[in-house]
Amino acid sequence: MAEEARSLNFIEHIVEDDLKKVYKKEDLRFRFPPEPNGYLHIGHASSICLNFGLGLRYNAPVNLRFDDTNPAKEEKEYVEAIKKDVSWLGFEWDTECYASDYFQQLYDWAVNLIKNGKAYVDSQSSEDIASQKGTPTEPGKESPYRNRSIEENLALFEGMKNGDFKDGAHVLRAKIDMASSNMLMRDPVMYRILHKPHHRTNTDWCIYPMYDWTHGESDYIEQVSHSLCTLEFLPHRELYDWFLDQVVSSDNLRPKQREFARRNLSHTVVSKRKLIQLVEKGVVEGWDDPRMPTISGLRRRGFTPESIRNFADTIGIAKRDNVVDVSLLDFHVREHLNKIAPRVMAVLNPLKLVITNYEEGKEEWLDAENNPEDESAGSRTVPFSRELYIEQEDFREEANRKFFRLKLGGEVRLKNGYIIKAESCTKDDEGNIKEVQCTYDPKSRSGSGTEESLRKVKGTLHWVSIPHAITAEVRLYDRLFTDATPDSHKEKDFMDFVNPDSLEKVTGYLEPSLKDAKIGDRVQFQRMGYFNVDKDSTPENLVFNRTVTLRDTWAKLEHKE
Repeated sequence: MAEEARSLNFIEHIVEDDLKKVYKKEDLRFRFPPEPNGYLHIGHASSICLNFGLGLRYNAPVNLRFDDTNPAKEEKEYVEAIKKDVSWLGFEWDTECYASDYFQQLYDWAVNLIKNGKAYVDSQSSEDIASQKGTPTEPGKESPYRNRSIEENLALFEGMKNGDFKDGAHVLRAKIDMASSNMLMRDPVMYRILHKPHHRTNTDWCIYPMYDWTHGESDYIEQVSHSLCTLEFLPHRELYDWFLDQVVSSDNLRPKQREFARRNLSHTVVSKRKLIQLVEKGVVEGWDDPRMPTISGLRRRGFTPESIRNFADTIGIAKRDNVVDVSLLDFHVREHLNKIAPRVMAVLNPLKLVITNYEEGKEEWLDAENNPEDESAGSRTVPFSRELYIEQEDFREEANRKFFRLKLGGEVRLKNGYIIKAESCTKDDEGNIKEVQCTYDPKSRSGSGTEESLRKVKGTLHWVSIPHAITAEVRLYDRLFTDATPDSHKEKDFMDFVNPDSLEKVTGYLEPSLKDAKIGDRVQFQRMGYFNVDKDSTPENLVFNRTVTLRDTWAKLEHKE
C-alpha cells in the first residue's frame, strides 16, 4: 500500500488528500476543456491523459467541455477534430459540454454582480484600460466609470447584450481591487462586445464572456471537483476563487483549481498561433501534415494511440515547465510498432542485382516471417527471381573489413533467401554503378536445413524481385525544425529554423504482398524504418509515410556536433 502511495504524482496526492478531507469518491468529476480554435497537439495529449487517466483511476466521470467564448477564432471543424483526437487516443467522455451552453446563466450571474455593486460597465478603450493597470510594484488607477450607478450599469449592460453598441464601445469589469498585488485582480474584464456569429449560437449574442469569468463558473455548473490547468494559470487561481465566491451555495460542490507544468517538445513548436503560421504560409500542407506536432498529424504519420499514451505516462506530471526531447516520443512509437508492425521488404534507392547462375524466367516463392516479436502474426511468401533490387548503399566495389554488406568477392545472405557472391559490376558513362552481377549457392536457401543453409555470413540484405515489385510513393519525414527550441531565440524568428529536408519524396519498390495495403496500415520496411499508408493512397497509387527510422539518427548527428 505504501509502495502504491509513493508512485502517485502530485495531482493524485491532491485528490487523495481531498478524498480524506473534503470530497467523497462519488463527488469526483474531471474535465478536459479545449478551446476549439485549432487542432490538438502533443502538449494537449498530456492533459488528456491526465484528466481521463484520473477518471479511469477513480472510476469518475470526465467531461469534454469546449470553451467556445471567442467566435472570431472558433470553428465547428476544430470541434469535430478535437472529438476525433480524444476518441482516437482511447478515451470516452461522460458529457459533451460547451461554455456556450451557459451563456444565459453567466449573463444572469453578471447582472447579479452589477446589482451587488461588484461589476460595472467601463466605456474606455482597451488601451486606456491597459494604461491604468499599473505595475507589479505600483497600484493601478480606478476607471472614471468605476462608480457608475447600478441602474446605469444595468441599462448599459442590457444594451450591450441587445447589440445597441459597436465592438469596443464598452466592457463589463468586475469591481475588485485596483491596488491588488495580483494584477489579474485589478478589475478584470468579464464581457466584451463582439458582433460575430458563433458556431453554435449564431447571432443570438452580441457579448461574449472572457475566459476567467467562464472557466470557474462552467466548472461549478458541471460540478467538476478538480479543474486542472497548466502552470500559466497559477496567478489566475485567486480570480477563479473570487468569481466562485460570488455564485457558490453550500448545497453544491465547490470546484478546486490546481496547476501542472507544460511539457514542450524539442524540435517543434506547440503555440497555436505559430502552428497556424506554418499552415497559412504553406510550410506544411495542413493541420494534419505528418511533420506537425498535432495529434492528427502524428496519427497520419503512423503513430499509435498506445505510443502517445505511454509517452505521456513516461514524462509524467511535474510542477516546472521543461522541454522533452522528441527522441523520447520516437522511442515509444518504435517500441510499440516493433511489437505490432509486420516486417516487409522495400527498396528505396535501388541498385539492380543479377544472379547469373539463376535460371532465366524461373521464379520461386520463399517463406518469410511476418513479425519475430509476435508468433501469432504468421508468415507469408515472397517471390524470388534472377533479377533483384537491393539498396545502393548495400554494395561497394571495395570496402574494409567493417563493411558487412556486399562487396566484390564478398558474400552476403539475401533475407529469407540464398547466399550470394558479388562477381562483377557494370557502370554508366559517369562511373556510377548501375548493375551488380552475382552468383548464388542453390543449396543455401534459408530454412531448408541443408549444411549450406546453416553456413554463417556476416551480412544480410533485404531485396525485392524486379519482375514482381510494385511501386509506391514513399514520403521520408524528418524533424520540422533543425533547432531543439526554435521559438526560444529573441533575435531570430522560429521560421528561420525550418528544416529544408523535413520531407523527401522517393519512389519505392515493394514486395507484392503490399499491393492490397489499406490506408492506416503500419509496417516495418526491413532495415529502413516504420511506415504507414497515407490517406492520399489509392489502389493504383500507394503512398507510404515514414513514421520513424529504426534508430535515432539525430542522436548520432548531435553527438558528433
